[in-house]
Amino acid sequence: MLQNRVDPLGEIIRTPARGAWMGNRGLLHNDQQEIVRPFRLMAWITCVLAFKARKRVVMSPGLYTELFFLDEATAFSAGHRPCKECRREDHLRFKKYWLLGNPDYHFNEKTSIAEIDAVLHRERLGADKSKRTYQSDLDQLPDGTFILLDEMPFLIKGDQLYAWTAAGYDAGIVKPDKMEVTVLTPASIVNTFRAGYISHMAL
Repeated sequence: MLQNRVDPLGEIIRTPARGAWMGNRGLLHNDQQEIVRPFRLMAWITCVLAFKARKRVVMSPGLYTELFFLDEATAFSAGHRPCKECRREDHLRFKKYWLLGNPDYHFNEKTSIAEIDAVLHRERLGADKSKRTYQSDLDQLPDGTFILLDEMPFLIKGDQLYAWTAAGYDAGIVKPDKMEVTVLTPASIVNTFRAGYISHMAL
């Protein structure tokens, strides 16, 4: 069983559960298919599982490490964004709503995705390379956002919170009123959701 699934905290975990989306942070494994670093690239992307009939052997020596996610919301929480090649329409939609949702950066349509990746990189990792989080009122967070509740990641959808597991979501619980929570999804991505980007959720 390979260590190649990603949870909402961005950790690369080992689980028999299969993912519905693939991702890439560069070459993270050694020739023994062991994870030796959490990332190599600043561009953390989310890809479709199948594209142009391409075939790969997972964790091949010297090639990028294939990572897998339960759904797009999980990938966003970890700090990934849509791939420009295999998900071009989603990539363009993400960039459009990212720009709309984050006007304080004074970026525009000519801004390169690398500049947005640099913002995401600062938002997802602290100085010690641990997951960066922040506090927010729960009722101010849009659908698709992940929070921590009782030290567990929960997804917001409507008036419900859903506990994340590698195999899927547990039954929903009613979202509490007027509660400050720890947010896992990077702030600029939360703003992207507010602006209109709808993330795929496995619910």
